[in-house]
Amino acid sequence: MDGVSPKFVLPETFDGVKMEITGQLGMIWELVKAPVIVPLLQLAVYICLLMSIMLLCERVYMGIVIVLVKLFWKKPEKRYKFEPIHDDEELGSSNFPVVLVQIPMFNEREVYKLSIGAASGLSWPSDRLVIQVLDDSTDPTVKQMVEMECQRWASKGINITYQIRENRVGYKAGALKEGLKRSYVKHCEYVVIFDADFQPEPDFLRRSIPFLVHNPNIALVQARWRFVNSDECLLTRMQEMSLDYHFTVEQEVGSSTHAFFGFNGTAGIWRIAAINEAGGWKDRTTVEDMDLAVRASLRGWKFLYLGDLQVKSELPSTFRAFRFQQHRWSCGPANLFRKMVMEIIRNKKVRFWKKVYVIYSFFFVRKVIAHWVTFCFYCVVLPLTILVPEVKVPIWGSVYIPSIITVLNSVGTPRSIHLLFYWILFENVMSLHRTKATLIGLFEAGRANEWVVTAKLGSGQGAKGNTKGLKKFPRIFKLPDRLNTLELGFAAFLFVCGCYDYAHGKNNYFIYLFLQTMSFFISGLGWIGTYVPS
Repeated sequence: MDGVSPKFVLPETFDGVKMEITGQLGMIWELVKAPVIVPLLQLAVYICLLMSIMLLCERVYMGIVIVLVKLFWKKPEKRYKFEPIHDDEELGSSNFPVVLVQIPMFNEREVYKLSIGAASGLSWPSDRLVIQVLDDSTDPTVKQMVEMECQRWASKGINITYQIRENRVGYKAGALKEGLKRSYVKHCEYVVIFDADFQPEPDFLRRSIPFLVHNPNIALVQARWRFVNSDECLLTRMQEMSLDYHFTVEQEVGSSTHAFFGFNGTAGIWRIAAINEAGGWKDRTTVEDMDLAVRASLRGWKFLYLGDLQVKSELPSTFRAFRFQQHRWSCGPANLFRKMVMEIIRNKKVRFWKKVYVIYSFFFVRKVIAHWVTFCFYCVVLPLTILVPEVKVPIWGSVYIPSIITVLNSVGTPRSIHLLFYWILFENVMSLHRTKATLIGLFEAGRANEWVVTAKLGSGQGAKGNTKGLKKFPRIFKLPDRLNTLELGFAAFLFVCGCYDYAHGKNNYFIYLFLQTMSFFISGLGWIGTYVPS
């Protein structure tokens, strides 16, 4: 008897109990589904369809306007007074306005030389140009390197100053605000801002400053970003597609119709008097650039976007850096909308239709609705309708509208039109984070003022970051440093919905759901953009 191993025998009634529990759960589901689940899900479908129509109308409107702008609008040099500033033998350089260049930095080990060198090479009289390097670095080694670089250019006759603060209060806005307090700034009429990875061409000021000099109602001239590492990996190609639409369409339409758009935070020239009149830099949100632009616009100042004036810059090439950047870019505008909507409504200095454009088009549709409908409709509501077949989604809402919006979005980067399908899946993944960030901003939750500086690697700029001619392979077998559980959770949800649709559905949504599952899964493992040379 001692040698006989004990056996664990399940009760004969176990299977019966299991069937009974399953039956009870099924009965509860059927009782709740008809009076509660179906109406709520149908309401969600109607709301998502409404948001889709709003976004479609916005995209069609901008598409029509940009076509008219390209065909019939006059070039900026014709719409505004523009006369190049030339050297004068008698007056010398005194006919050139004094320009301040601000370069904010934070531990920019890889790229600090790029912006400092490019700013020092600007074609402008040296006695009419002041360069401020605003270094908030916490790494002593980096601070020393940046200071030595400034000293190197100063020894060549460049009027460059190295400026640090005791703390990082206000982050970038705080640094820019502190820089404007210097006594020598009172002699400057304009200020141009470049982030550490931006490299303007030598003629940048000569092509932009005349618009400000000869048009006293213009407060801001914004240049376009040109990405030096867009071909580095699939992640950077996807970013290029989104940002090219922003610059090619959104900024151009705003500049041409209402002389208003959001300042991009860098590669732009401000009239210092306009900054002061608008109340200066404020750090109440993580989009200090957009905050200043809206306040200046409400005081009647006009903005000009120059699409032909391009400045080289770098895109985030790691998924972690891109996620932090997108959180700031999505949370900040929503938070600013919350703080400024009533101020915009009560403003008396701007036209009614400009208020409508700023509140509805610029903020509500582009900064809120665009994120919500992408995530809620295509990643939540549509998959749920598969589990609840009583709720129907019209094909024009699930296929036709998103197809039209996607095609309209692709006009900014024609060379990447073959990547459109990957871009859709990628944007759906990122809509999860953008929706979350938007809600945090609207309700001013815990991470509303979180500021994480986007890591820059010097990719595609110089020998160290040059990726041209390198064969790239995904690090498929590299274990992730950190699992993104939110993405993995949605991958599981979409996979279940896809399997159910494959077994019981009639719309063949499972094809899309399985592909979207793979996108969320890859993102959850952090494998997007992880490429290495052969």
